[in-house]
Amino acid sequence: MGEFEPGALVPHMRLDELLSELRVRLEAVLATRDRVHALLDAVVSVGGELDLETVLRRIVETAISLVDATYGALGLIGEENTLVRFVPVGLSEEEIAGIEHWPHGLGLIGLLIRQPQSLRLARICDHPESHGFPHGHPPMGSFLGVPIRVREEVFGNLYLTEKRGGGEFDDEDEAIVTALATAAGVAIENARLYEESRRREMWLQASAEVTTSLLSGAEPGEVLTLIARRARRMAGADLVTVLLPEEGGQVLRAVVADGPGGEQAAHAETPVADSLAGLAFTSGEPLMVTDSAEAGILTVIAGRVSPGTVAAVPIGAAGGVRGVLLLGKHPGCVPFSQAELRTLHSFAGQAAVALELAERRVDAERLSLLEDRDRIAKDLHDVVIQRLFAVAMTLMGTARFVERSEASERLRNAIDELDGTIRQIRSTIFALQAPLQEGGRGLRAQIVELVEDARAHLGFMPGLMMEGPLDSGVPERVAEHLLAALREALSNIVRHARASRAEVTVEIEGDRLVLTVVDDGAGVPGGCRRSGLRNLKERAERLGGSFSVESSPEAGTRLIWSASLT
Repeated sequence: MGEFEPGALVPHMRLDELLSELRVRLEAVLATRDRVHALLDAVVSVGGELDLETVLRRIVETAISLVDATYGALGLIGEENTLVRFVPVGLSEEEIAGIEHWPHGLGLIGLLIRQPQSLRLARICDHPESHGFPHGHPPMGSFLGVPIRVREEVFGNLYLTEKRGGGEFDDEDEAIVTALATAAGVAIENARLYEESRRREMWLQASAEVTTSLLSGAEPGEVLTLIARRARRMAGADLVTVLLPEEGGQVLRAVVADGPGGEQAAHAETPVADSLAGLAFTSGEPLMVTDSAEAGILTVIAGRVSPGTVAAVPIGAAGGVRGVLLLGKHPGCVPFSQAELRTLHSFAGQAAVALELAERRVDAERLSLLEDRDRIAKDLHDVVIQRLFAVAMTLMGTARFVERSEASERLRNAIDELDGTIRQIRSTIFALQAPLQEGGRGLRAQIVELVEDARAHLGFMPGLMMEGPLDSGVPERVAEHLLAALREALSNIVRHARASRAEVTVEIEGDRLVLTVVDDGAGVPGGCRRSGLRNLKERAERLGGSFSVESSPEAGTRLIWSASLT
């Protein structure tokens, strides 16, 4: 029994081998079970999100965890097989900032876009389609690419690199990522549909808000600001400007801007010819460039050429474009999608219709106001002035029979007051019959504003008399010189006259406009500079008029300035 028995050792060795193989198989089964459970958990996790950005990032994070990769990314494919979104995972903020540029859809990424099928590589650089990495990109070796599709439609591709431990991705890795990609496609489609429904809801709300604001009487500037703000929110733009045509439609000028740096966009101009905004304005179709330098077309945002993505959306349809919405994104941001451009175009079209309706409402209100003013002017002329004139004539006839000088003097004063009242009413009639000016900035309003401004400097309110159709009968060029002459005359009273009373009269006498300014001050000093008076004389002579000034310490100063209206 103490001797060695070889036959007894063989069964024991065979049993150990079988047990070891069984353990390996059990471990493989357990590992497969764990990966299947992890895959199921991942499918549930990914499918439970509706925010597209969150869904994309979670898909990549889950894929990295399932196959033990170091880096991962998801490239979302847009229209015409372009790479519209790239979501990287596994890189730090510093590494991301150090990469020269994100993929443009070339190399292996472009290959997977053109040929959507799984691709495994031991080394990326060995593939003939590999173009290398941009400057600042970390080195990567092993590679696994799997397309994401639903019902034969390819949404994008999953890219996984650098298997941990230095190994390669195997068949099982490819199978499990392919299964995840199928679930990911459904999740992306659901998130896209949800995003589209939210975009439509935002568009409907914005359109209703703009229309309500316009039809409730809001100022056009306020509404344009609202349009820019809502468009920026809907499109996720960094800056939005509203450009309107000027100079006969040859130039587009920014009137409203929303977003960081919007103050720099105030009054920025871009030509209609050879600019992105100009092409959208003339064609009536939304346009976009992702790089203005490559496109060879001028794209102006905030008053300077923009290097990032720029979209120009016409406000209105072809043949009736009222302006342009110009939207910009910083370089490196995801370009606007065609769906976003279509939504913005529809929104801008609705805004254009609302602006048109608001203008028609304003025109109707102005017409109604003009009719009321015309009726009031006729009543004043046909009834009030005639009755006052009759009273004045009666008093003039009565004055001959009054013997007492005091009573006669009072009658003459009353007649003079009635005559002055008739002149004031006639001036009011002319004002009522004048066309409405935008913002109330007719000549009469500007004269009143100048006289009221002088009040604070003089310490008293100058008297003011205006007679004749000043708003409608004075050419703009003559009106500008009149206001300058009045400003100079009031300034002389403030600086030199030391007056306690002043009277300003502006009237039309035939074909001449006459300005008379009288004060009771000390007159024009003998040694003062007369450049201001010389300017007044030159202005009058340039307009075919005349200028005179009478001044004395006892009687004050009388300044008469006139210009021809023909």
